[in-house]
Amino acid sequence: MVWLVILWILFFIINMVLIGLNLYQIVCLSDLEADYMNPFESSSRINAVIVPEFILQGVFCVLFLVTGHWLMFLVTLPITCYNMMLFMKRQHLIDVTEVFRFLSAEKKYRIVKLAFYLLLFIIVIVRTLMAGTFSTMLSVIHSNNEELDLRSSFLEF
Repeated sequence: MVWLVILWILFFIINMVLIGLNLYQIVCLSDLEADYMNPFESSSRINAVIVPEFILQGVFCVLFLVTGHWLMFLVTLPITCYNMMLFMKRQHLIDVTEVFRFLSAEKKYRIVKLAFYLLLFIIVIVRTLMAGTFSTMLSVIHSNNEELDLRSSFLEF
């Protein structure tokens, strides 16, 4: 049961990284929109994190599949397939010359992804807490008396 808690903590960390990468892209697009950043700099910064985000999303989805969390796998599968489709069509990178034409659509796309990742974040937190609580309850029920006797562990020192 301890491995389940560790697994959900890993899912939590991956989800936090995905949220961070997505927020970074939204901030870069907002800076571009407010004219704080030039199009070349904004595009290069966003393009630098798109492929790692896609890879991490794919790993996230595959981890759910491999560990037998079928519902979570099915929840993450559509975004993974969409990312794969964008990558195969070579439409995943932002073009410097066309960035202003698609700025609104790119921002909306990333905000929808952020909402999805935040929903996934809530689910992962709840499942992590449930796994930790369940693991703690089982360890108290199935432990022997030596582990529960605090006095004996203090007297040994």
